[in-house]
Amino acid sequence: MTETFVPPARFAVPGRIAVGEQTASVWQTATLTGIRRETPRAATFRFSVPAWAGHLPGQHLMLRLTAPDGYTAQRHYSIASAPDDCGHIELTLDHVDSGEVSGWFHTVARPGDQVEVRGPLSGFFAWPGDRPALLVGAGSGVVPLMSMVRHHRARRLDVPLRLLVSARSPEELIYAREFGAETTRVFTRGGPPGTPVGRLSAAHLAPVVAERPDGGWEAYVCGSNAFAEHASRLLVAAGLPVDRIRIERFG
Repeated sequence: MTETFVPPARFAVPGRIAVGEQTASVWQTATLTGIRRETPRAATFRFSVPAWAGHLPGQHLMLRLTAPDGYTAQRHYSIASAPDDCGHIELTLDHVDSGEVSGWFHTVARPGDQVEVRGPLSGFFAWPGDRPALLVGAGSGVVPLMSMVRHHRARRLDVPLRLLVSARSPEELIYAREFGAETTRVFTRGGPPGTPVGRLSAAHLAPVVAERPDGGWEAYVCGSNAFAEHASRLLVAAGLPVDRIRIERFG
């Protein structure tokens, strides 16, 4: 999930960040332990959260920054890591233009910095690993879907899982190094030599929907409003029942 509100940039200066007092059983201190570059504009931030109770793939959390003057900024972010990563969580954040929180993470944050997190939140978009999952995402919409892919691999689940991910170009494809045979890549503006370029289409979805695993697909769609509407219409046109499509939008 991404930012939708951009207040004044109070977190742009090193040393300005401070952790507010925890609310018992709600807010927890998260210590940044590592930063991994994914694309020129996206990076994964790994946190140690010793008291983290775990989550389901697809859930998100609330993150809070508090400045010394008491000003706070809160954002909802999807969790990228699998729930099997005990005591740690990972968030993958785009560097949003003029984004207060994402800007702090991409330009100021260093290992050892602390923030507050609360969650996990929302069960609607969660995938517990008990049903065939057809995942469709664009841009940073792939973040909660990657938690599902990682969970599927870590548990060596037999249940079918497929991922269709759309990006403008290979350079902007988040998690490109991790994708395997379960993934279909769609590039909208530029792709490798010989690769068709264009918007996600029925031609991409129809073969996967047609596999029809036992129990049928449960689709998880994540991306911008425009992408979510487009992808969900394609899924319905391909024969997937509306009540088997879960959508998470951002922007």
